Amino acid sequence: MKQTTEGYRRIEPTTLMAPLPVVMVSCRDPESGRANIVTAAWSGIVNTHPPMLSLSLKPERYSYGIIRASGEMVVNLVDRRHARACDFCGVRSGRDVDKFQTLGLETVDVEGCSVAPGIAGMPVHLGCSVEEIRPLGSHDLILAQIRSVSVREDLFDGDGSMHLERAGLICYSHGLYQQVGDVLGFFGYSVARPEVYRERMQPFQGERDRKASGRGRK
Repeated sequence: MKQTTEGYRRIEPTTLMAPLPVVMVSCRDPESGRANIVTAAWSGIVNTHPPMLSLSLKPERYSYGIIRASGEMVVNLVDRRHARACDFCGVRSGRDVDKFQTLGLETVDVEGCSVAPGIAGMPVHLGCSVEEIRPLGSHDLILAQIRSVSVREDLFDGDGSMHLERAGLICYSHGLYQQVGDVLGFFGYSVARPEVYRERMQPFQGERDRKASGRGRK
């Protein structure tokens, strides 16, 4: 049955896709050796085999020229602890300030990248090589192959299972940084057997109970 548009307000076509994964992209000038960071919210996964991602940047951004010249970048996922640094790297240009030095951040080597460094302490580093740069208009689309993935040790259990939900990752939604919230389900949960659903969701239910208990004590 077709629904009417009553209850909706139409606005001009714009980039209102939310939430988006906000990332800190680190790179290094192959000539000067200086490392820089640019914050971006327009990024995403575009292919599985080979693993590839996209990043949209304005050509006038300082990091754009570095990434184009070096052919490398490291996409760092951002946690709550680095939210302020993430914002700073989006509003200050590397032409004017050494972001690593100003923010007290350190570089770390990332496998698969001979030039671009990662940012120490971030939850995940995606080491990438640039495959194609496609002009679109206001932004250029950078298509890159993911050459390596490094995940912080504290996000693994003893059995080797990875738990990104513990990282406190942040996202970007219409000008606001927000922390990723409660786990509502897992891939395929809509068709999972009840016993499978209960087993898979039990650890997350415990976390919600602890949060609720903490709120009650305040």
